[in-house]
Formats: sequence, structure tokens, C-alpha cells
Amino acid sequence: MSKYVGIATEELKTAILKSITKAQEKGTLPKGEAPAFTLEIPADHSHGNWASNAAMVSARTFHMAPRKIAEAIKENISLSDTFFENCEIAGPGFLNFFYQPKFYAAVLNDINACGKDYGKSNFGGKKRVLVEFVSANPTGPMHVGNARGGVLGDTMAAVLGEAGYQVEREFYLNDAGNQVNKFGASLEARYLQLYQGEDAVPFPEDGYKGADILEHAKSFSQKYGDQYVKASSEERRKALIEYALPLNIEGLKQDLLKYRICYDNWFKESTLHKNGEVEKVVELLKEKGATYEKEGAIWFKGEDYGSEDFVLVRKNGIPTYVVPDIAYHYNKLVTRNFDYAVDVFGADHHGYVPRLKGALQALGVDTSRLDVVLMQMVRLMRDGEVIKASKRSGKAITLVTLLDEVPVDAARFLFNLREPTSEIDFDLDLAVQQDSQNPVYYVQYAHARICSMMKKLKEEENMVPRPCTEEELALLKAPEELELINILSSYTDEIIDAAKELNPTRITRYALSLASLFHKFYTACRIKGEEGHLAAARLFLCHDTAIVLENVLALLKINAPESM
Repeated sequence: MSKYVGIATEELKTAILKSITKAQEKGTLPKGEAPAFTLEIPADHSHGNWASNAAMVSARTFHMAPRKIAEAIKENISLSDTFFENCEIAGPGFLNFFYQPKFYAAVLNDINACGKDYGKSNFGGKKRVLVEFVSANPTGPMHVGNARGGVLGDTMAAVLGEAGYQVEREFYLNDAGNQVNKFGASLEARYLQLYQGEDAVPFPEDGYKGADILEHAKSFSQKYGDQYVKASSEERRKALIEYALPLNIEGLKQDLLKYRICYDNWFKESTLHKNGEVEKVVELLKEKGATYEKEGAIWFKGEDYGSEDFVLVRKNGIPTYVVPDIAYHYNKLVTRNFDYAVDVFGADHHGYVPRLKGALQALGVDTSRLDVVLMQMVRLMRDGEVIKASKRSGKAITLVTLLDEVPVDAARFLFNLREPTSEIDFDLDLAVQQDSQNPVYYVQYAHARICSMMKKLKEEENMVPRPCTEEELALLKAPEELELINILSSYTDEIIDAAKELNPTRITRYALSLASLFHKFYTACRIKGEEGHLAAARLFLCHDTAIVLENVLALLKINAPESM
């Protein structure tokens, strides 16, 4: 919780409990332990900064009407040594509390003192968290779904880091299995077609038809000529894969860097096969009695662990695709012993999650240590119409082509604007607009507006932001001023809540709300021409708002321009 918000709530809780005790000593309330009550921020600011249901939940314990209990609490409460100045009773017995000016002064001074560290907390207690996201097949370029998963995962990792976790970002490379085999078959067909003609060499029906496959075949041909034309299919495919796959992986890395995503680890699926971890999890599951044989295949007893039964190893001895994934997660949570792992997957993995968690449970892993965020699909829009695209046909809009058209700032903001569970319509026209209709422009403009205003005041009035006294900051009384300080005070809590919910979109929405309240303040409260102490307090508030806006945008890896 934000430093002074945390202090304030503890003060309030203590004051309420003390007032109940005092009322009991006077005989106004009957003896008995007060039940647990809540403190929350009212949706309507006219109802105070905090509200409590203490009187409502005590009605049964004290055998009294909530309103009477509320009156007793109010009569006996002492707020003199707290951040609160008064208490009001609303409706049938809700207690509403209002901050006194010293709270707002404390928040503003704290922001100024913390600077770039404002918003950070130790909520996570330095627990080690691995966030895996994107993990696109290295068989072709990344698509717009990867663009959404990239920013969700990257921002989620940033949020967890700010909330006090030790975070590592990981890309899981599927460099083994069916997708790579299909990649090899597609490369082989294109390579042979260069020498034998398209009519002579049929292209695999389920092959990858993208232009990148043909380019790889051509560059391979330029390097090796026709030396692999008469080689065995196995030798030819192996050579083509070993040539093209590293190029694709390097391409993935470079494309993600353009998107401002940098990974701590690039984990190869092939390492799980090479070091025997794939076979190991199958043997462990056998030892645990979690498998059975049927028609020559090895099955997992999924029904015992919250999923359906499924095949682990085919009758030909080859593991199914889920086995390396089980081994990979066992590696995360047991071998490398991360406290917590987060996966960001597409919604098509919905049925896969119970299988994965069931197998991990059978292996003795506490599955509460794994969270899977399922992300819904992206629709690209232009001129109000959905852009149809197909990855298999090779006509999909890739991450790179998207970033050629749309600024990175806009892409990162707009892809993080809706909860992962919601489908998203990405408006290409909106993303390039330079006006307040574009959400990222709106937020960036708030920061630029403050910087421009401070520059102008320095040039024209020789005014610069300075720390203000509590008395000066007490002059900030207008609703627009207090609303702005309130939202500034909640930034740390927003980060913690985003970390708890694994929902980084909270931060994007916070940025929009903060920008909106600043623009509202800017319209209602002038600085130039106001009395000196009030002008200084307002300028200090603007300075602090710029700090928080910059921190929010930095967390989102979005630029905070000083002029626009």
C-alpha cells in the first residue's frame, strides 16, 4: 500500500476500535468484541475519502440498530492525531471519513522525495517469479497476437518487479517437435522447387507458405548450391533447419527488441530432450502410479487430477506435445525452483491448462505456484473494417509490419488497454492519430503540457517548482486539486493490485485517469497570476504529477515527451 495511504488506514482502523471501546466503557455500546469491518474508498467522493461498515457489521453483535452504533462511534472517536479531520454518518449507518490537509501535503512531499522510485513497494517480498510470454514458434515471423502477448507479458513482469518480486522474463523456443518438422518439410519443398520446378515438387498441404520460407531456401541455395538436391531427405531437411532456424531465432530477438522487449532467458525445448528431462517426467509419473497403458500407448490418469485422461507417449514411443511442456514447467518450478511462474498464452490453450496442472500435481508440485493468463484474440481494424489475415497463407500482418505502420508507444499502450480476457479491436487509424482521441497521445500530452508550462513559467516568471510548507500545501482545496492528489496517492496500490490480479491493464487505465484529472485541474486552476504561496503549491503539484506520469509511462516502456 502507498506509504501514507497505509498509515492513514491503520490510523483509521485504530481510531474506530478505540471509539468502540470508549463507547463500551461509557455504556453507550454493550460489551463484546467488535466484529471485523472493512475500510474502502467510496465511488462518490462526496461520501468522503474512506468509508467503513463498522456499525453495519456490529448490529448483530451489539443487538442495536446500525445507525445508533454509528452515532456512538462518531461521538467517541478521536481523529486529532490522524490524517483525518472529520467523520460523517451516511444512510443506515455507514461511516465516512475525510482527510485533513496534512495528508495531502505528506503525499506530495513523499512523491517529490521518492522521485523515480515512487510506486515501488516490497509487497512481493523478493520472491522469484518467472514470466514466460510470446514463445512464438521460431518457424516464421511473429503475428499481431504475439504483439499483444508481448506487451501484456512484458508489462506484467514490470508490474511484478515494481511490486517487490525478483522477476525474470523468459522466451520458450519450440525448436523441436512437429512444428519444426513441418518447417523442415516446407523448406525442403521450396529448395527442391528451385532446381526441379514447382510442378515437379509438390508443396506439403499443411506447410508454411510464407515468403520467408522461399527466402530461406534461396539464401541456402546461394550458399550450398545444389549439393543437397541428391542428398537423403533426412540429411537435406536437417541441413535446412540448422541453417534457417538460428536465423529465425535471431530475427525474433531483433523484432522483439524493436518492441522494447528484452528477455533474461531464451530457453530451448531441445535442451529438455538432450538432458533427458522429457523422459524423466514420464518415468516419475509412472513411479507415482499416475499412468496406465492402453493399446501400446502410455496414458496419464487425468481424471484423478482434474482433467481428462490423455496420451503421454504414443505407441511408437514418441511423446506427445504436452510432455515437453510438463518437463519444462517441472524445470521451472522444481529444477530451477522459482517461487512462482506465470505463463501468458493464447485462449486456444484453454483445454491444455488443466492437463498441464494435473500432471504437475501428480508430480508433487503445488500448482498454486503456476498461474496461466489466457489472452483473447486480436482483430486489426482499418477504416472501421476488420482486416482478414492468415498466417498459413503467408498473408498475415507480422509484428514488424505492424511496427512499421504504428508507433511503438501506441502499440504498447493500445495492446495493454483491455484485460487479457477481453477480445481487442486494434484500430490502426486511431494508433497514428495525434490528438486526444488517441489514448497514448492523451497521456503523453499531459506530461508534455506540464513540462512546457514549467519551462514557460521559468522563462517568463522565474518560477521553478520547490518544496512547499504544510501551510502552503493546505491552500490546495479545490475539488480538482484534491482529486488529483488522491489519484497520485493511489499509484503504489494500483501496482500492487495489478500484481495480485496479474492484470497490467490496470496501469494503463490508471495512466488515462491520471491524465484526465490533470487536464481537468489544468483547466480549472491557473498558476500564473495567482497569489505566490498558492501558485507555488500548484506548481509543486504539477511537478509531482509529472513525476508519476513519467514513472507510469516508464513502467509501460513508453516515452514521456517534454513537448508535443
